[in-house]
Amino acid sequence: MNVPFWVWAATIVGLLAVLALDLAIVGRRPHEVGVREAARWVAVYIALAAVFAVGLFVVAGQEPATAFVAGYVTEYSLSVDNLFVFLLIMGAFAVPKVHQHRVLLFGILIALVLRGGFILAGAAVIERFSWVFYLFGAFLVLTAIKVVMTSDEDEEFRENVALRLVRRVLPVTDDYVGTRSVVRRPDARGRLRLMVTPMLMVMIAIGMTDLLFALDSIPAIFGLTRDPYIVFTANMFALMGLRQLYFLLGGLLQKLVYLSYGLGVILAFIGVKLVLEALHTNTLPFLNDGRPLDVPVIGIEVSLAVIVGVLLITAVASLVKVRYFTAPEPDQPADQPGASDPVTVARTSGD
Repeated sequence: MNVPFWVWAATIVGLLAVLALDLAIVGRRPHEVGVREAARWVAVYIALAAVFAVGLFVVAGQEPATAFVAGYVTEYSLSVDNLFVFLLIMGAFAVPKVHQHRVLLFGILIALVLRGGFILAGAAVIERFSWVFYLFGAFLVLTAIKVVMTSDEDEEFRENVALRLVRRVLPVTDDYVGTRSVVRRPDARGRLRLMVTPMLMVMIAIGMTDLLFALDSIPAIFGLTRDPYIVFTANMFALMGLRQLYFLLGGLLQKLVYLSYGLGVILAFIGVKLVLEALHTNTLPFLNDGRPLDVPVIGIEVSLAVIVGVLLITAVASLVKVRYFTAPEPDQPADQPGASDPVTVARTSGD
């Protein structure tokens, strides 16, 4: 799909306007986000994505619209796994609940910028080297195996290189200073010194963690469509609604016991699809003398049906498992540490 520059510009401006409105609402009155408020915002962002899909259908036709829906559903479902890690990061940095929405918003803004660069680089590589789909496909299949094999392992949050670099360059305060990211405080000699607060650290942690997850989710969506505009918009819409999903799901996350298996199946399916498409358009001289192979290619409609079907089966199987085949845990005293924590274990495929 040939997308003019002004359409790209209008899309980016529109997305930024939505985020600016969200930020204005959050900044006006910091508060703890409840389930009902989160549900309303999730519905708003899903509705915006649906309107965009309808617009694509009217302007560009069925194929781009279907590709966007498939990419959006894939990115949104793969992003749910991020929430386990986001919960762990929030706990590790002891983020006050009234500031969690703001932290997620800025953290995801960082992720949007990083993903945008990643998508542009990926599109350029695919345009020049079509054989890279072999690598993408193999990577997704290996990632799927890792997701399934490590689905029951517990992981702890560890500071990445970016966070360690910030700590080395600038001192970090021990406490939060409202919503401020940078403050000036006197040192041992009484001189004012620039310091960062844990607010900035946790924002960086959220953004960089999401980028790690993008290492498998972006190749996955390129397996559904090569159009950089659709890849970009599907990623942006999925990320914009992610932080509201964080507050909506909350304690329900630990009930999705088969989530990793479902995501593993989706990644493996898209990996196989990528390899088949690479074979169908083969140019490698050592394979079939550089000629394409006559192999079946999986259409975007079939891909969308498989992705949605796997997610539904995963959700239903998880709820049945928790409801009927899991012994109830003994009640925990209200004042015991961790009693109110919705999730104490994070499962991740991006590390």
